[in-house]
Amino acid sequence: MLRALQQDLQRAQNPAQAKVLRRFFKTGPGEYGEGDRFLGITVPQSRAIARKYQELPLLKIEQLLYSTLHEVRLIALLILVEQFKKGTPSEQKIIYNFYLRHVRQVNNWDLVDLTAPKIVGAYLFEKDKKILVALAHSRNLWERRIAIVSTFSFIRQDEYKNALKIAKLLIRDDHDLIHKAVGWMLREVGKRSLVTEEGFLEKYYRNMPRTMLRYAIERFPEAKRQKYLKNNPATDE
Repeated sequence: MLRALQQDLQRAQNPAQAKVLRRFFKTGPGEYGEGDRFLGITVPQSRAIARKYQELPLLKIEQLLYSTLHEVRLIALLILVEQFKKGTPSEQKIIYNFYLRHVRQVNNWDLVDLTAPKIVGAYLFEKDKKILVALAHSRNLWERRIAIVSTFSFIRQDEYKNALKIAKLLIRDDHDLIHKAVGWMLREVGKRSLVTEEGFLEKYYRNMPRTMLRYAIERFPEAKRQKYLKNNPATDE
């Protein structure tokens, strides 16, 4: 089955697009995606391949997950999403634990964003969420992003407490990709409960990095946006 999947990857690869993606995902020396390699396969193509091979056993998924190719890791994770969605509670627990056991391979923002809410967030919704606090304190950028983006699953079910808890822990984070993710989750809270988002902002917006605040207030009326920005002492990163 892996051989057939590899053949599908070869047919779908696009060297010109791969070059674009290397720049887009910051793969240069010292950048967050340093050394990552791409085939130039789109996300819709990756989803289609993942659905085609969704019955792949975990041992084979693990092999894919340790590929040096970005899209191969993405497909491995998308297969996990498909399996989690259709799995029994016991099967979902196995997939969740597998995901965390190999979490270091979830190592770019798209890999996090497309999978963490649908596996980590979905699994934890009615369970103890202390693992998110541990991830938020990790030195690993992607684990911290998993902590906040996983809460998207809760937000979609109108549970905001944990998103705000993790957002508070990450307010002073030093990485732009965390600033964007926290601001994004706050904006999602605001789409469903503006009172809740503004209550949080009133307490913390003066201490937020500028990018985080900009993302959080993106949908606000211009006058209200300017009020927040004017009273936020941070400069644009």
